[in-house]
Amino acid sequence: MNIPDNTPLLLRIASWENLLNAFHEAASEKWYRADVAAFSANLGEELISIQNDLIWHTYKVGRYREFYVYEPKKRLIMALSFRDRVVQWAIYLQINQELDNGMIYHSYGCRVGKGTTRAAAKLQDWCTLVDRKPGRWYYLKLDVSKYFYRVDHEVLLAIMRRKYPGENGFHWLMDEIVNCDHTPFGLPAGKNADEVPPWERLFEVGMPIGNLTSQMLANVCLNELDQYVKHELHEHFFVRYMDDMVLLSDDPQRLNEDRELIEGFLNNKLHLELNGKTTIGLVKRGITYVGCRVYPGYRKLTKKSARKMKARMKYIAKEYEQGLIDFEAVDATMQSYFGLMKHCNTHGLQLWISKNITFKRKGAVL
Repeated sequence: MNIPDNTPLLLRIASWENLLNAFHEAASEKWYRADVAAFSANLGEELISIQNDLIWHTYKVGRYREFYVYEPKKRLIMALSFRDRVVQWAIYLQINQELDNGMIYHSYGCRVGKGTTRAAAKLQDWCTLVDRKPGRWYYLKLDVSKYFYRVDHEVLLAIMRRKYPGENGFHWLMDEIVNCDHTPFGLPAGKNADEVPPWERLFEVGMPIGNLTSQMLANVCLNELDQYVKHELHEHFFVRYMDDMVLLSDDPQRLNEDRELIEGFLNNKLHLELNGKTTIGLVKRGITYVGCRVYPGYRKLTKKSARKMKARMKYIAKEYEQGLIDFEAVDATMQSYFGLMKHCNTHGLQLWISKNITFKRKGAVL
């Protein structure tokens, strides 16, 4: 059954077909989990309950489970219950493609068909291209300070109201999610998540890392900057992976001016700040970007990325030897690493793997 295009957005989100699709997306590859099994056992009642809460504006975001992850860097993750993840998927299924269609092509974070490998490949292509041009070419590398923890709620919700005018029900739902009344997501400027106790976190800024909507809305907010760089500054060689951005130019003075203008836009329009990692350098000397060192014609893993990869391989080899993980888990990790390595100059790393990594269990060698 197709939902008419003129149906209010909140009702499209709350439709039975959309909620059922959202359930299947949320449950994908997680059917073995107890909370998913319990939800599935009463699927009809659970979806009707969500539907009623959305339609009658009684939906409240559940409590978050908090924990830290340490790769690629230490971050505070906030996980919702399965019921809330179904709601997140219901929103995502209705608006993500439309929002994605309005983004620039060379934004690569949290988008279908994009990702770090393609971001690095595009930057390498551009580095190779400009290196063949006369004169010296320079890069400007920018990084937004503590982006997920500093997104301004009012700025974000104003963008969504502009994109979806007249959708008052949808605006209510987004306000419930962004301005969660029981859990603050934000950090004071310049602070790390592990430096701030929960009672000192901020309610007016920040998004929970771990929410599906957070990934989507993070792009929505910085898309404002993308449009400014492309259409106001008229920069062609501009690539962004979430809050990590690079511009190329043959004029270092122009890049300095761009840096000031971009910083002003972030400060005044989005209420965000650049961190201290902003750099300008020569393209031919390489650009550190998304875990790689990108040069004209080739790229290689950064030393930090290679060290982490080696440590992770040793760890899973030990876990497999002790019987703590199965071969499928080993294979998934190794294949992801091999997939990354094939796009980089990694002869030395491959030689190290052949000499130092074997997977043994009960006398068998894989």
